[in-house]
Amino acid sequence: MYERIRVKKLADSIYLLDDYGEATGYLVTGSERAAVIDTMNGIEDVHAVVRAITDLPLVLINTHGHCDHIFGNIYFEEACMNPADNTLAEEQTQRKEFLNLCRATNRKLPPFKPVNDGDTINLGNLTLKVIALPGHTTGGICLLLEEKRILFTGDSINHHLWMQLDECLPLSVFLENLKRISFVKTKADRILHGHAQDFDDISLYDELVDGVQDLITTGGKGDGIFDYAYKWMTGKCRQHPFGNGSVICYNKIK
Repeated sequence: MYERIRVKKLADSIYLLDDYGEATGYLVTGSERAAVIDTMNGIEDVHAVVRAITDLPLVLINTHGHCDHIFGNIYFEEACMNPADNTLAEEQTQRKEFLNLCRATNRKLPPFKPVNDGDTINLGNLTLKVIALPGHTTGGICLLLEEKRILFTGDSINHHLWMQLDECLPLSVFLENLKRISFVKTKADRILHGHAQDFDDISLYDELVDGVQDLITTGGKGDGIFDYAYKWMTGKCRQHPFGNGSVICYNKIK
C-alpha cells in the first residue's frame, strides 16, 4: 500500500513502522489513545499509515531530536519531546533535504510539548513512562510500556550506537546515565530501538554497559579485540565492538 513504510505487527497493540530500512517508528494502541513513537524521515506520510491502523486519538512522542526520528512530524499537529533536544531539532530542520520536503508538501514542523523524566503518558489500559537517558543526545529518552514490559529506546540503546557526533555526551557521562537506569532490567523483558526489525532481549542493556565500560577502560584495545575505522556521512571515526556483533561509534575526544 505504501512505497516506503512497511508495517509489522509485533504483538497485541504494538506495531513496528519500518521506513525503508533507514529508521523505525512504532505505534502503541491503548483503549483510549494511541502513541506514535518517532516519525522517521518524513518522505512518506506516516500519519496516513497510522490512520490505516487506528482511529484513536493520537499522541506523538519523539525519543530525541535527530532528523530520522522527527522529520515525519510534519504530518501531525503537535509532538512531545524532551526540551533538552529542542535546539538540536531546530538545527536538524535547517538541513536542505528538510527544507525541500516542507516546500514539496506545503507543511512545517509542529510545535513540541515538553516531556521530562518520570512523566507518564496514559493510553487507557496502557501506560508509557518517560525515562531520560542523555548520551546519544542531551535530551534522549526511553519509554517504558509498563504493562507489556517493553522498553522503547530510540537510538540510546541499540546495536549500532553513534557517540561520535558533536551533540553526543562524553562516554563517561553516558555510562553514568546508563547505570542510573539499571532498574529497567526489572521492569522490561524486551527492547525496541530506533532501527530495529523486531524485539531485542533486555540483555542488550547489560551488553552496552559492558561495552562502554570496556571502551573507556581500554581505549579500544581490550581482550584482544581492537577497534577499527568507521566512515559515516560527514566524517570518519572509530567503532568499538561489543556484545554479539554490535558496535559503538566514537571519536577520541568523546
